[in-house]
Amino acid sequence: MESSPSRGVLIVGWLGLLAHAALFFWFAASGLVAPGWAVALLLAMWAGLLLFGAWLRRRRPLLTPLVPIAALLLWLAVITAGETLLNWTA
Repeated sequence: MESSPSRGVLIVGWLGLLAHAALFFWFAASGLVAPGWAVALLLAMWAGLLLFGAWLRRRRPLLTPLVPIAALLLWLAVITAGETLLNWTA
C-alpha cells in the first residue's frame, strides 16, 4: 500500500501550479510583441503545461515546480526566436 505524501510535499506541488498560473499573464500579454497566431500557440502550450503540471502534482509533487521553469524558458525562447528570426517588434 502506498503512503500518502507529506503536507510539505503537497504544498510544494500546489506552489508549482500557482507559479505556473502566474505565468499566464506573460503568455497572454505576448500579443504586445507577437502576432495573434503565435499568442494562440503560446497559450495552447501554457494550457498543455498546466495539464501536465496537474498530472505531475498527483504523481510526483516535488517535480511540479519544474513546470513553471519550463514554461518560462519556453516563453523566452519563442519570443526571442520571433524577435530574431521573424522581426517581431513591440
